[in-house]
Amino acid sequence: MKAALVGTDGTLLHEARRATGRERGADAVVESILAFAADLRAHGEEHLGESAVAAGVAVPGIVDAEKGIAVYAANLGWRDVPLRALLGERLGVPVALGHDVRTGGLAEGRIGAGRGADRFLFVPLGTGIAGAIGIAGGIEAGAHGDAGEIGHIVVRPDGPDCSCGQRGCLETLASAAAVTRAWAAASGDPGADAADCAKAVESSDPAAVRVWQDAIDALAAGLVTALTLLDPGTLIIGGGLAEAGETLFTPLRAAVEERITFQKLPHIVPAALGDTAGCLGAGLLAWDLLSTEVSA
Repeated sequence: MKAALVGTDGTLLHEARRATGRERGADAVVESILAFAADLRAHGEEHLGESAVAAGVAVPGIVDAEKGIAVYAANLGWRDVPLRALLGERLGVPVALGHDVRTGGLAEGRIGAGRGADRFLFVPLGTGIAGAIGIAGGIEAGAHGDAGEIGHIVVRPDGPDCSCGQRGCLETLASAAAVTRAWAAASGDPGADAADCAKAVESSDPAAVRVWQDAIDALAAGLVTALTLLDPGTLIIGGGLAEAGETLFTPLRAAVEERITFQKLPHIVPAALGDTAGCLGAGLLAWDLLSTEVSA
């Protein structure tokens, strides 16, 4: 877990990390979150001279932000946790709940790589692939809270099985985890990962270039589908795979441009906030909540 105290201008005033303790079960994870938040508030009171006036929390899985419920998270083992209410009781301040990727996208759009963009798409390439659709300073959640799941666009109908039940989903072919699997097999080194593949590409290793290009081709196909539907002005790519820099971005921009016909090519840029995006986005959710209450 990552947590931070965030100022009104988006400044990170204090950061901290803790293990989720998920091996002790879902209830223990929830208690860890509540305790972490309380300790963070106490740190602000002791070291900054004032208490936090609102809290934002971003969690993975299925989230009902309107009701403040963490509906389901496979990795954390919880179902239907009323997280907003629990945090509100523990902290005594207004609490906003959000989805981790959409919250990170909110930060990237407002104060990161998408600053000033009215329409953007944020796509982190990590263990899986997700997306956040930015519209006019906010993030579109969709009618059921599932908007932006670009990782489950089918780009190769005869491709690998996906945990969602489909075959050939984008994240089975172009996520950091997918590149790791492909490079481990191609290199014969079971310990090799996507970062190793990127280094081998930079050294012009032919096997690495094939693995890398296969991933980029799949990624470009998925992104063009998203561009056709959403027409964003800026496409922000983050996550572990984006750490390869221009080894990823130069061929990716070319692959996307090669595929588009009538669509307008967006600015394709790396994410700017790294792994602080979630904390900053949670802070923005909290400030938005306060602004809404003041307006009301």
